[in-house]
Amino acid sequence: QVQLVQSGGGLVQAGGSLRLSCAASGRTFSRYAMGWFRQAPGKEREFVATIDWSAVSTAYADSVKGRFTISRDNAKNTLYLQMNSLKPEDTAIYYCASGAYSRNDYTYDYWGQGTQVTVSS
Repeated sequence: QVQLVQSGGGLVQAGGSLRLSCAASGRTFSRYAMGWFRQAPGKEREFVATIDWSAVSTAYADSVKGRFTISRDNAKNTLYLQMNSLKPEDTAIYYCASGAYSRNDYTYDYWGQGTQVTVSS
């Protein structure tokens, strides 16, 4: 059974930083791309970042480009999202996902439980 267990997140002031982690088990982590998505209250889930299996290729939503960094450690079966210069509009529940290298959530077949990120102004 595939499991993606998220950690990190919390409350931070605008301009601050947080790091999210996503530990994978139950499938060969290094064979799959990984992604981060987020969903704010009253809004649809949106793409944040994706990384291919080898960590050679990454892609970001325009809204986070230059502030967020996605990375992975295949030896530790763990995905990361380093979030810097956080803004109140980054407030959302963040989800990690395993699947294809894509901006589309329907191409990911396993999801983490979600973690709340709240940025105060």
